[in-house]
Amino acid sequence: MTEHYVTLFDSLFLPQGVALHASLRRHAGDFTLWILCMDDRAQQILERLALPGVRLIPIAQAETEELRRVKPTRSRGEYCWTITPFTPRMVFERDPSVQRVTYVDADLWFRQAPQRLLAEFETTGKAVQITEHGYAPEYDFAGNTGRFCVQFMTFVRERSERVREWWADRCIEWCFARLDEGRFGDQKYLDDWPERFAGDVHVLSPADAIQGPWNASRRAPSRAVAYHFHGLRLLARGRVLTMAAYALPRSTRETIYEPYLDDLGEAVRALRAVGWEPPPQMQGRWWAIAWAERVRRIVSSLRESMRSRVARLR
Repeated sequence: MTEHYVTLFDSLFLPQGVALHASLRRHAGDFTLWILCMDDRAQQILERLALPGVRLIPIAQAETEELRRVKPTRSRGEYCWTITPFTPRMVFERDPSVQRVTYVDADLWFRQAPQRLLAEFETTGKAVQITEHGYAPEYDFAGNTGRFCVQFMTFVRERSERVREWWADRCIEWCFARLDEGRFGDQKYLDDWPERFAGDVHVLSPADAIQGPWNASRRAPSRAVAYHFHGLRLLARGRVLTMAAYALPRSTRETIYEPYLDDLGEAVRALRAVGWEPPPQMQGRWWAIAWAERVRRIVSSLRESMRSRVARLR
């Protein structure tokens, strides 16, 4: 059957979105990628590109009254997080034939067939699949940003609604880029799903099937079905900031990042061919921002380590 995926991004993130599509064409077989266009320019450019297997959802047609109500209170990134739990329903409402849909982050990139990430889920009879961050010990920020990552989440029509609606309600109530009373964005809400929704939620295994910069130091890149390019940003004059906060092994850079940069280059050329020059995704003193993020991560890690030591002494 046709496998359905849904993602969201604005015009600033078009290169990553086009690279995601390229990886699906390479590995996914029969698929449809639904794209929630977070601004009108993204919709216009994607219409010009006419990517095969893509169906567009304009933001103006997708926003509910409750989403419009909270939109002015959220940053651009926070609003993307807020609307994420609504995307599976958007697909189900627009195509009654779709029996399941998988949300994927726009900066996810497939190296192998994504069906491998669904095979075990199919045998469980459950309604929702989620994935762990799988932090390397030296970068374990699960206490702050969550045990699970909103990057690859599968929802089965109707049977997943109890979980999805609970998540959507929480994100309407609170969805911000800060740690507050055990909440962080849309992500910390997933921490207790294996217990709260034990009969409905399956956790993807093996843990190294989806990798990211936070676990690259402990993962064999050859085992990655997909890689999450968190933090990668296109800069001015053709430069790319691959990652500021995490150290990347040479094997990961060669096996994962170099072919992804090739796909990003192709995406930029395709966008230019339809009259769109991708703007820099990080402005100002990007190097200062990058180093500030690395320092913040190191300090946070040291604090967590000190708390653990104190707990052991007690």
